[in-house]
Amino acid sequence: MIIPVVLSGGAGTRLWPLSRGLYPKQLLPLVSERTMLQETVLRTSSIADCAAPLVVCNEAHRFLVAEQLRRIELEPHAILLEPVGRNTAPAVAVAAMHLVLAGDADARSQIMLVLPADHVIADEAAFHAAVTLGAEQARKGKLVTFGIVPDRAETGYGYIKKGEPCGDSSFAVERFVEKPAAAIAQEYFRSGEYLWNSGMFMFRVDRYLDELEKFQPEMIEHCRAAVTEAAEDLDFIRLGVDSFSASAGDSIDYAVMEKTDDAVVVPLAAGWSDVGDWSSLHAAKTPDDRNNVTVGDVLLEDCDDCYAHATSRMIAAVGLQDHVIVETADAVMVAPRSQSQHVKKIVEKLKNSERTETSLHREVFRPWGSYDSIDNGNRYQVKRLTVKPGAVLSLQKHHHRAEHWIVVTGTAEITRGEETFLLTENQSTYIPLGTVHRIANPGNVPLEIIEVQSGSYLGEDDIVRFEDTYGRAGRKD
Repeated sequence: MIIPVVLSGGAGTRLWPLSRGLYPKQLLPLVSERTMLQETVLRTSSIADCAAPLVVCNEAHRFLVAEQLRRIELEPHAILLEPVGRNTAPAVAVAAMHLVLAGDADARSQIMLVLPADHVIADEAAFHAAVTLGAEQARKGKLVTFGIVPDRAETGYGYIKKGEPCGDSSFAVERFVEKPAAAIAQEYFRSGEYLWNSGMFMFRVDRYLDELEKFQPEMIEHCRAAVTEAAEDLDFIRLGVDSFSASAGDSIDYAVMEKTDDAVVVPLAAGWSDVGDWSSLHAAKTPDDRNNVTVGDVLLEDCDDCYAHATSRMIAAVGLQDHVIVETADAVMVAPRSQSQHVKKIVEKLKNSERTETSLHREVFRPWGSYDSIDNGNRYQVKRLTVKPGAVLSLQKHHHRAEHWIVVTGTAEITRGEETFLLTENQSTYIPLGTVHRIANPGNVPLEIIEVQSGSYLGEDDIVRFEDTYGRAGRKD
């Protein structure tokens, strides 16, 4: 049995302002109508002898991940929640240990197919063929990585040097190489002996755990404790916070693959991209006759080799060459495509200034729906709430703000102190500061409410939850 382990913990800072801390690139539909996470899990569904995926994600993304899987009617094997990011080696370790604890006597011999949630693969048939080769090697006890056949000299990826052949189109790994300088990358490309390091892996559960125990005994001890202490929370499994946080952070490459004697690489030529920056996203999409890629309401005049992405307003550009323009409701980013990898420096500056644009979009998604901050000023804020049919917000109160609600569409069931009553379109109510309250949507259509907040402090952390359908009582998320 092959168990896909989908790693969905990245932040994708180079794709800001679309990708943000609480809504990263793997949860966005960047290349197709489906999100990158959805494309990744669906890609595994037609692999022979492949089970439902096990997803490892940041706990802050848990409801988004669950909702996106629900929308494609996919029931995951499990969703493991990382309390903090610790890179790929611990993430895969807890996945492997969960399979052993939750599985039968054969669980240790099952094969894990480890896939980042944010990669593009154009040729799925070639991908499936490579997975079949990888599974053959994994069953023999090898630790398999997939090396991308390069089509250019690239300085943005690590490389794998092929060693001796060890089967049909498989090779022993001679060595891993860090991202090279341009001249060295050109040598690698010309030689034909090197592949790009894709960050995708395949190995038996027991072989990965044994090798990690050999090379990183402290890490595996912390991960074992985190899984032993794990608790079920609705549809999720929360790892032990203190134990997982105590683990060192390291990649699978550094922790295991560069040290083991059993590393094998399977070449993969399948139109792969990790969509690491705006330039690579341009390359992953189909351009027009002037090599421009446009998304949304975009008007270009005399522009070439550009990527323009509009989400809420029109973008108009004249005479630009080789540029990226990305517009969201609260930010506009412009950069030469050759500099697009440096967008993360803007994100660092925003973080240092404690700006919320690094983590949040103007529209923020919650398990019950979403809210959009449409206006704000001194001591007031206006939001548009959209509550899904049958959904209910937490029973809560605020210490520093009052709220006025106006129903735009749908029917709202309102709890205000000891009262419970219905509001329909064009009706409103007032929630005084400190009053316990709740909104529910008892109808079959989305409920839209305009919420006007007023008070001395309007931050999202001014929430005291008493009850919550989604297990967030006492939490701020």
